[in-house]
Amino acid sequence: MNLPTGASMTNHVNKTTFPTQTPVLIAGGGPVGLTLAALLASHGIRSVVIENDPSYCTGSRAICMSRRSQEILGWVGADKPLVDKGLSWVGGRSYYRDTEVLHFQMPHDPAQRFAPMVNIQQYFAEQYAHEAALRYRDNFGDLVDVRWNCTVTAVRQQTDFNEVDVVDANGDDSGQTHTIRADWLVACDGGRSTVREQLGLQLQGMQYDGKYVIVDIRQKTQREVERLAWFDPPSNPGSTILMHRQPEDVWRIDYQIRDDEDPIDAIKPENVLPRVQSHLSMIGENEPWEALWISIYNAKCLSLEKYRHQRVLFAGDAAHLVPIFGVRGLNSGLDDVGNLAWKLARVIQGTSPDSLLDTYSTERVHAAHENMAYGAKSTEFMAPPTFAFKLMREATLKLALIDAKVRSLINPRQSTPIQYVGSALNVADVDTWTNDLAAPGMPAPDMLLDDGSYLSQQFGKGFVCIVFGTNLEALKPADLERHGIKIYSCIGNEYASYSHFGLLNSNETALILIRPDGYVMGRWKGIHTAAVLAAMQQTGATV
Repeated sequence: MNLPTGASMTNHVNKTTFPTQTPVLIAGGGPVGLTLAALLASHGIRSVVIENDPSYCTGSRAICMSRRSQEILGWVGADKPLVDKGLSWVGGRSYYRDTEVLHFQMPHDPAQRFAPMVNIQQYFAEQYAHEAALRYRDNFGDLVDVRWNCTVTAVRQQTDFNEVDVVDANGDDSGQTHTIRADWLVACDGGRSTVREQLGLQLQGMQYDGKYVIVDIRQKTQREVERLAWFDPPSNPGSTILMHRQPEDVWRIDYQIRDDEDPIDAIKPENVLPRVQSHLSMIGENEPWEALWISIYNAKCLSLEKYRHQRVLFAGDAAHLVPIFGVRGLNSGLDDVGNLAWKLARVIQGTSPDSLLDTYSTERVHAAHENMAYGAKSTEFMAPPTFAFKLMREATLKLALIDAKVRSLINPRQSTPIQYVGSALNVADVDTWTNDLAAPGMPAPDMLLDDGSYLSQQFGKGFVCIVFGTNLEALKPADLERHGIKIYSCIGNEYASYSHFGLLNSNETALILIRPDGYVMGRWKGIHTAAVLAAMQQTGATV
């Protein structure tokens, strides 16, 4: 198999003195861990990242980046290379045998900053997040220290810090164990998390028996970029096949194997390549091709009960495992660190008590359960766990051939941001609004501001207050700005989409307080500076 190209695959050897202490130690240098390091650096927080591999991952792995993930990477300046390299898409098609039964489109306004999805290999996402982190190190001091070829082997929790043993496989002292004292430890070390094992924690939930072979191939094609799915295709009868285009002429192909097939045999090239060739021939893709990477996968719906354990926090696959259907894995991991970074920064900087981190656990555990519920529904359709589910899927697909109303049942329900229902940070509404699209606990709709920037470009660091329908001076902005709240006006902005924020028209006066991670915290009709400051106290801030 050939290694993927594009992303640097060089061995990053660490030559400096091994660190002995750090405010934050991040176990795991995949896309979640590296993005967290960059986000913390944007707040001026130093971190050390420990990664077992010598560099970025091989194989495409997680490939579909949601609009929300693009926004989060944009907070640290990693969005432009991602979007420039990636292949954006807005919909997809599903086929029963060789007949199209669904053509879906995700909500998208051409004026929005990002497409609903962009396809890009995971190793590129890791590279761009890492490069963003290094820019903070180069420009603002030694804020990020990534240690490749190093492995976390032991964690000892103390009252005010953690002792973490790390084996360094680099250089002359290969195999030497170092101990790092970390005020906070964030486990981003994947589904087989060593940190989780060291703390004696187990993921709870269910695992499906159905298995999928994952194949990357390189082949030139002129096909539109969209999600493609076949159920019981003539090329591979009884199977389900998914295809996504990726940069550099790479196809990602996932296909289901039979329950009686041996997983080890299933990924041998002599068994994989004929199946891939059969399907490519069926859909008319006749250009020469080569296999790059082969792996196997089965769906899991698992989560820890809490993501905070004293001074240890969990994110990404170390905290939860969700099925690939609906692309909620990496996207939910990036949402984890988007939620965590600003809270951990405030705690370290002393502007909020560490109880703020309990809201990270509560909100993201809730999000994981929502993602698992959606993922389970998609999995039960894509890979029926029982004969009864298989019969229902077949009946649905047959009906979809003749009845358009049934086709929505085939929709894969792509990843979307989760509402933080009941969060302790939400400020209850006291006014009447026309809708709840921007209710407390909801991600704020993106829009253009009066200065020509996008609202989502203001997120990632401090709190944001959007002002509708009034002069800024009436708000007494100095009272808010001294508490780190940035204020933006939407007066006269036709694209402000007042209705998205629950307003009848541009004549209504309103304030919307948005958290650093882009979630609405509170909203008020009229000018209520005192209410905004009171809301800040829910973070534990002194106002």
